[in-house]
Amino acid sequence: MEDTKLLQNEVSKIVESADQSRDEKLQQICQLLSDEVEVFDWVGFYIVDPNAERELVLGPYVGEPTDHTRISFGKGICGQAAETNKTFVVQDVSQADNYLSCSIHVKSEIVVPVKKDGKFIAELDIDSHTKDAITGDHQLLLEEVCGKVARLF
Repeated sequence: MEDTKLLQNEVSKIVESADQSRDEKLQQICQLLSDEVEVFDWVGFYIVDPNAERELVLGPYVGEPTDHTRISFGKGICGQAAETNKTFVVQDVSQADNYLSCSIHVKSEIVVPVKKDGKFIAELDIDSHTKDAITGDHQLLLEEVCGKVARLF
């Protein structure tokens, strides 16, 4: 298992660095998670679009391109997380009836809300090509990461 304390410290450094835009920092965090956690094959942020009603827009990400650049609240796992403001873990996407397929290779997914003052503002979406890949430690790490990321909004 990757060193979660070290990853959290790296995320903190990225968030606190003064010389980059929000998107550059989010991109760096995606790259860090993708590089350091073996089972994370696609790592990206979806951000609430302030100019659309209840819709997410794809932000920085690392991995294969996706057709899902806009997602309505309630649609798919990402939309469910946006709707409920809760973390969703799906260990086998073939068993999820509300799953939006990004790639035939995706077997499991976690979506973690980013909240500012309790309000949903974005989410971190991670896909794995491995079934049952998302551990409780991963969830805790990613919820910590999203807590730090909230400061960027």
